[in-house]
Amino acid sequence: MNTEPLPMATPQTGLVVLREMARSHWSPLAALAVMRAKVGPIFQINLPGFHPAVYTGPEANRTILVTDREQLSWRNETDPVVQLLRRGVLVVDGAEHDKVRGIMDPPLHRRNVLPHIPAFWQYTDQVTAAWQAGETHDMLVEMRKLALLILVGTTFKVDFAPDMARMWQPILDLIEYISPGLWIVWPGAPAKAKHKRAAAVMDDYLYTIIRRRREELAASGAEPEDGDLLGKLIAAPEMTDDLIRDQLLTMLIAGHDTSTALLAWVLYLLGVHSTARQAVVAEVDAVIGAGDAPPTIEQINRLDFLDQVIKETLRLYPPIHVGNRRMPQEQALCGYRVGEGTRVMYSIYLSHRDPEHWRDPDAFCPARFARGSEEKVPPFTYVPFGGGPRNCIGAAFAQVEARTVLARLFQRFHFDLLDGERVHAHMGATLEPRPGVKMWVTPRRG
Repeated sequence: MNTEPLPMATPQTGLVVLREMARSHWSPLAALAVMRAKVGPIFQINLPGFHPAVYTGPEANRTILVTDREQLSWRNETDPVVQLLRRGVLVVDGAEHDKVRGIMDPPLHRRNVLPHIPAFWQYTDQVTAAWQAGETHDMLVEMRKLALLILVGTTFKVDFAPDMARMWQPILDLIEYISPGLWIVWPGAPAKAKHKRAAAVMDDYLYTIIRRRREELAASGAEPEDGDLLGKLIAAPEMTDDLIRDQLLTMLIAGHDTSTALLAWVLYLLGVHSTARQAVVAEVDAVIGAGDAPPTIEQINRLDFLDQVIKETLRLYPPIHVGNRRMPQEQALCGYRVGEGTRVMYSIYLSHRDPEHWRDPDAFCPARFARGSEEKVPPFTYVPFGGGPRNCIGAAFAQVEARTVLARLFQRFHFDLLDGERVHAHMGATLEPRPGVKMWVTPRRG
């Protein structure tokens, strides 16, 4: 194999990494940024028990996501996400993945998501119904409630509200379980007792709704609606209850957590940038008006500046900030030698802030995504939903959901960030604003 070994940091660079981490809430993002700047766009981390290869930039993204995707495996048996999701579409490879995705894709196509717009609108009203003038709310918490109601209500056709209180902590515990932790340096580390309890509670919930829906479909003899993901999974003869459970849990955890992070970051950034917030409000007023009727598809499509804000938020704070693969056997990847079993990570966060491709990359500038913008970046520089055949299965859902929810929020409320409120990006299962997004909420009308 006539290739170079992966570049590594010098001891001096290691000291810079530690200083940067200490200044930034011990964020691994700061360490990765220093490594990118000092070592280059491709490098290997060399920590006890943790030696991943890290790739950044459009060519590396294209290689991993498209060109050489068959050489890499998604599945790493020792990772908690695999232990939890089992045979979920996110963590299986090859023909098994393609078969399950073929069942799950159609209900999540944009044409089958658009009929959910009234439900997105109504669930937003359901969460905000208790908000009173002058109250302070943590938007990270409120958007999680909303994302859960929306995902379970539209794709599972189940009302999650009666179960919200009892399922809240198990969901948080499972998100913690799959977030970066001891398992990174101790593969196969045993799950904590609270994580086992959370998984048992979640399994009981999911198997119960699967059983009930099977009974309903059998009794009615009706075909599931096009946007009914759970119904379509049950209608597929090859899908056992265990396999359906794995797909539902994949959607529940990954689907709601990414939407939670995106919505919370948008509210935070607009709280910081008042001019952009005022422009969003003006656009919503002009396009949708003050009525309570859900917007039409045409109106949602005309929210151009809001769409730019969402895209810029996804650039700065992509909920899935890094993609993980595994090298099944030693081989070359982008000209570097990668050993068998090596974890391969492509950093979406670093690609989105690459100074070689983005002007003023750390600045919030929605106009980058305006039609006719002079700022053009190469394909695979901007990959908030991944790319290639395994791009995010819920990309269309998330984009329509975000526009609809944010339009309703800014139509009905003023949002003001608490004085001095500052957050940092936390690398959990998703890239979250911590310690939260505390905002004063004031009704705009009535």
